[in-house]
Amino acid sequence: MKSKRGFASDNNAGVHPDVFKEMIAVNEGHVIGYGDDNYTETARDLFRDHLGKDCEIYFAFNGTGANVLGLSAVSRPWNSIITASTAHIEGDECGAPEKFAGCKVLTVDTIDGKIVPVLLDKHMHGFDFEHHSQPKVISITQSTEMGTVYKPDEIKTLADFAHNHNMLLHMDGARIANAAVSLGLPYKTFTTDAGVDILSFGGTKNGMMYGEAVCFLKPGLSEDFKYIRKQSMQLASKMRFISAQYIAYFKNDLWKRCASHSNKMAALLCAKVKDIKGVKVTQPVESNGVFVIIPHEVAEKLRESYFFYPWNEKESEYRWMTSWDTTEDDVVKFVELLEMHLGN
Repeated sequence: MKSKRGFASDNNAGVHPDVFKEMIAVNEGHVIGYGDDNYTETARDLFRDHLGKDCEIYFAFNGTGANVLGLSAVSRPWNSIITASTAHIEGDECGAPEKFAGCKVLTVDTIDGKIVPVLLDKHMHGFDFEHHSQPKVISITQSTEMGTVYKPDEIKTLADFAHNHNMLLHMDGARIANAAVSLGLPYKTFTTDAGVDILSFGGTKNGMMYGEAVCFLKPGLSEDFKYIRKQSMQLASKMRFISAQYIAYFKNDLWKRCASHSNKMAALLCAKVKDIKGVKVTQPVESNGVFVIIPHEVAEKLRESYFFYPWNEKESEYRWMTSWDTTEDDVVKFVELLEMHLGN
């Protein structure tokens, strides 16, 4: 049974055919397990092409695993991790960072999901005081959970702030491809070159089946990481099937084509709804998310035909996400139904 495309999440989209083809291509014969194979080394080399020759790449099963593993590698249980209150590591990972990294997660409230140094000041105390959790990592999301995008200079400012306090900067890049397309810049420009230390690089939300990468962008940060990954149950025995997906992802810029399309569909959706009476767009549409306030009863009617999530139920704010396979027809029909329920 063919299901209708919706606007709930880019996780709900299928797998790009090119990814399937590459997985089938590596399925012949036997190769050494656990990542000691040529396909995995090829995938790592492709990452180095995009992030820099010194980066160290480790694959994991999912985004939560990548975030938690990356943070665990550079922190100790008496450390704290500072992030936006909207960040996945705070609100959508079921306390996994606290449970597995053992660290305290501290938050700052933002207008648009983006952290700026002044917001961090309230947590910049208690250094070397044994009764106080020691701040160790600032974690940002690119693109943010609000669909906004950090510019390279904003990231560099945060990296400098972190390093001046003997801290590290982690980036949750679950939708990093959408950010790269939005900025029109290579990945390296707003990661390695901007001072990011650890990067969780995602592909699942942009056409892959599963598998994320933990990228250490500075030498010396990944000591003992292979043991951390194994103990955390994130070491794939048949690693080639994660690696193959990233080979397809980088081949012929598939990542860029998928992200460009989903961003384009979000921009189209925003353009069609922003002037409709009864609709208020609440965030700049800079990637593949559109945040709107619409009447609750209208949203419930819409959700009977197109599934999507509430964002702030108190404010009647909802999130609409587009995907690599969203079509213009999907957008047009969704907006027509919205207008009908609004009585326009």
